[in-house]
Amino acid sequence: MAAKKRIWLLTGEPGSGKSTALSGILFGVKSKGFTVGGILTREIRSQGERKGFRIVNLATEETEVLASAAGITGPKIGKYRISLNSLAGIAVNALEYAKEHSDLIVCDEVGPMELLSPEFRRAVHSAILESSKPSICVVHKRYTDPLIEELRSSPEAAKEELTFENRDLVQVELQKDIIRVLSALGKEKS
Repeated sequence: MAAKKRIWLLTGEPGSGKSTALSGILFGVKSKGFTVGGILTREIRSQGERKGFRIVNLATEETEVLASAAGITGPKIGKYRISLNSLAGIAVNALEYAKEHSDLIVCDEVGPMELLSPEFRRAVHSAILESSKPSICVVHKRYTDPLIEELRSSPEAAKEELTFENRDLVQVELQKDIIRVLSALGKEKS
């Protein structure tokens, strides 16, 4: 008997629409009365140029800088310095809260910047792999890491690669899939 899917993994090239698709999926899930928790990553832009990234706690809307080209200290990836404090704080708290209180756990993104934090790694493992809650994660397409490989190889995971051509269809199909699973769990509120 095949394992039921409860983890959806979105991947794709930079600019393929992962964050846009994820936002659309979450809007549809919330419009059906389900609660979502976890983290979103948003670009910090100035004069049309990307300057870094913020982490957003979906439950509280609290935000902190995850990575920046200037103004923070921490390990460096490319032109960005990574705030390990933000990952150990806001990201871990958001995932732990989602595990206990949300219908759907969201993790945007599991990639090289985020995986620098051991606390973040543990929180992802606990919230996504060890819990039985439905989850959706954006995972880096090419980065190889034991946690990403464990997510990809889970029998409960469905993997979707977004492209410019398929992103609208994938968004609609994933949203339907997630709502179907949440409804089957008896969580629909409206």
